[in-house]
Amino acid sequence: MKIIIINGPNLNLLGTREKSIYGNESFEAYNEKLRVKFPSVEIEYYQSNVEGELINKLHEVGFSYDGIVLNAGGYTHTSVAISDAIAAIKTHVVEVHISNIHAREEFRHSSLITKECVGMITGFGLSGYDLALTYLEGLK
Repeated sequence: MKIIIINGPNLNLLGTREKSIYGNESFEAYNEKLRVKFPSVEIEYYQSNVEGELINKLHEVGFSYDGIVLNAGGYTHTSVAISDAIAAIKTHVVEVHISNIHAREEFRHSSLITKECVGMITGFGLSGYDLALTYLEGLK
């Protein structure tokens, strides 16, 4: 089983940015824990701060991978183009947010991508990725 985790803008700074919201752990360190926990899953990781690169990656993997875990970061609330890219592909996409977007600023309460995803996990910290992988692994 092959699943990719795609992180959007500013998530390359996990472990150093706004620790009270995002925690102390880098995503690379957490990803190693995921690989140990899910040995039967080939987990690929991709991060970009550029909207078009995220869209290109969705197109690249969206017909051949078994699942996509997507944290589109700030693009969640602004990108019709990422929503359209998810709608255009066949692979199941689970939307993940580290913080509870509904407990934050009003503009973060709305997601333009949720309607194209199989579900959204929000507010469970990095464990949200674990929950998404568990769901996607169960589809196989």
